[in-house]
Amino acid sequence: MNKSERKTRVPRSMELYERAMRVIPGGTQLISRRPNRVAYGVSPVYASRAKGARFWDVDGFEYIDWISGIGSILLGYADPVVDDAVQKQICLGAIYSVNHELEVELAEELCRSIPCAEMVRYAKCGGEACAMAVRIARGVTGRDKILFCGYHGWHDWYIAANLAEEASLNSHLFPGIEPTGVPRGLAGTALPFSYGNLDELSELLEKNKGQVAAIIMEPLRSSMPPDGYLAGVKTLCADHGAIFIMDEITAGIRYSTGGAQQYLGVIPDMAVFAKSISNGYPMGVVVGKREFMEPASRMFISSTYWSDTIGLRATLSTLNEVRRRDVPGQLQKFGAGLKRGLKVVANEVGLDVGCIGNDVMPMLQFSIDDQNLKNQAVTLYIQEMAKRGCHGYASFYLNAAQGEAELGQTLQAARETFIIIRDGIAGKRVADLLECSVQKDAFRRLVK
Repeated sequence: MNKSERKTRVPRSMELYERAMRVIPGGTQLISRRPNRVAYGVSPVYASRAKGARFWDVDGFEYIDWISGIGSILLGYADPVVDDAVQKQICLGAIYSVNHELEVELAEELCRSIPCAEMVRYAKCGGEACAMAVRIARGVTGRDKILFCGYHGWHDWYIAANLAEEASLNSHLFPGIEPTGVPRGLAGTALPFSYGNLDELSELLEKNKGQVAAIIMEPLRSSMPPDGYLAGVKTLCADHGAIFIMDEITAGIRYSTGGAQQYLGVIPDMAVFAKSISNGYPMGVVVGKREFMEPASRMFISSTYWSDTIGLRATLSTLNEVRRRDVPGQLQKFGAGLKRGLKVVANEVGLDVGCIGNDVMPMLQFSIDDQNLKNQAVTLYIQEMAKRGCHGYASFYLNAAQGEAELGQTLQAARETFIIIRDGIAGKRVADLLECSVQKDAFRRLVK
């Protein structure tokens, strides 16, 4: 019996996915939610409910969610404080023909909290916020080209990088993304650069001197930037008249209530936030210095739903709770304990796997030279952890609802899983232990 013929562990999930494929292009709205991103046929595909650090799938299994809603859940699922505030707001109306004072209240709070924020515009998601920031930068500077590092969404301005023959997004996103539907005229307007290499960035700016509107980049992800690197990027932007935009959609207030920019001590001209700022409710923001944001009042950047009070209320409540509970400090402490525990388990079991990265975003590192075997081992890890009630990748999105119970269950699951991987490697039968196809690449990031 081959893998495709094996009985699935999650039949209801797979049945729904088959139905979805008939009526939804690609089957899901987000590529990261496609079942081949985890252990196909073993990991859950559809949830029925969630609370705190856990969700329950349509097949009745309970999981610790180590992906935390693709990073959008920071306080925990169905947080009572945020949800209570949202429910009260729903009773007052979600949207009106005129504005609501929450727009002003949240903007003032963001300007108090985030160092670069002097003015604010709203959006409904991170990709939309990035597109807005790029539009503003082009409008302010009168230039067309954008230099970027990392992942910034699905919009034309970004996917235009793959109009180049060298497939520029291959190491920023994942390989094979075709720029289908993106106007050919945008070729050459979005240019990638490597994280950590100031000389390369300087050469790229010189090559496109006077044409670059902005540099947009994630400031960090799973490890700290090289000393002086972000300050160097900021200086290069100033020298070349380009706007420095930090994409804090993933980093955001995980590191500090003032964002990664406050945590790192480097203040950009503009920044975008989404995901964790609203604990799962759709919301994104673009913030920046007045000289760059105010001209947006004369640009056509407008949408009915950006004034939706549900997202505004959820964001304001989430920001208040993150500050009140010191969530960044909590995540740092919990992540450090998780890393220590996983290292101890790996050493005791005798598997050469490390747990690296910043404490708020840890990740496993399997010391396997053969890339095919390494991919199989990672997939086997995802598969066996799912069987033991831990949903995730070989990395961890932390949230504030994860506690000692989740830590204990995960370390025990990891112990059993590491033994299976160890023995599979020793017996040269890792592939035979897989009940699914090898996991497809998740988003690649230059920001490590």
